[in-house]
Amino acid sequence: MQERKVILSADSTCDLGDELKARYDVNFYPFHILLEEQDYQDNVDITTKEIFAAYYDRKVLPRTSAINMGEYVEYFSPWVEAGFDVIHLNLGGAISSAHKNCLLAAKELGGHVYPVDSCSLSTGIALQVIEAGELIRAGKSAPEIAECLREIIPCCHASFILDTLDFMRAGGRCSSVVAFGANLLNLKPCIEVDNSDGSMHVGKKYRGSLEKVLPLYVRDKLAQYPDIKRDHLFITYSTIDPGLEKLVRKTIRETMEFKEIHATHASCTIASHCGPNTLGILFETETPAK
Repeated sequence: MQERKVILSADSTCDLGDELKARYDVNFYPFHILLEEQDYQDNVDITTKEIFAAYYDRKVLPRTSAINMGEYVEYFSPWVEAGFDVIHLNLGGAISSAHKNCLLAAKELGGHVYPVDSCSLSTGIALQVIEAGELIRAGKSAPEIAECLREIIPCCHASFILDTLDFMRAGGRCSSVVAFGANLLNLKPCIEVDNSDGSMHVGKKYRGSLEKVLPLYVRDKLAQYPDIKRDHLFITYSTIDPGLEKLVRKTIRETMEFKEIHATHASCTIASHCGPNTLGILFETETPAK
């Protein structure tokens, strides 16, 4: 029996960037952004700049909404009916219902869709998308790819530095007292993603300007693991001064050599929770961290 060809897909929150999206022929399905009674599609008909402007100009914060089962069924059906299998990577199950909804849709479609809980967000997902793209090129079947992806999830590391806690406070994710204290002391917390389930926690708290903090953060993260995989590293940000991106890239190159360093923008879903001037570096290790 001939193997079914494989389609590669992901939630819009994977922040892959246009060049890699084209390189690996990746399809995206957008999350919903609900702002001022309007329902927008993530990165389709709304931008991060519009989201930030709504908050700072009118104190309006968007809500985000996961893709529901019916939307996934409608999205996947044409490929399944045409004889394809689909590998789809979801935003981490600890922070979104998307993966549960995707599993229900896959069951409805008779087992030709293979949802993978990335246990991550942003380009933590993108690292897994790249691995899936390479496996497709190598001729692996969808079940084999899904299994390989689940094995590498503990090797994908995501973190980011917050410039302000205003968006976390406005969204109810930290108290006004904590946000005020962080702003008063000029603290820049590092948010760590737990790659066992995709949940997040606060790691090291840096103090000072982003120009001072970002190089310290980069060196700390690259020194944290003994066996970093050197193929791909992502610099991903909501908005950032171009000079700071160059500073981060320079610090990475002075610290460790990578075959490819990709700079990508965070999706509206991610940016609406973390706020402007958020930046992270995301990479893989050869083995899971102990």
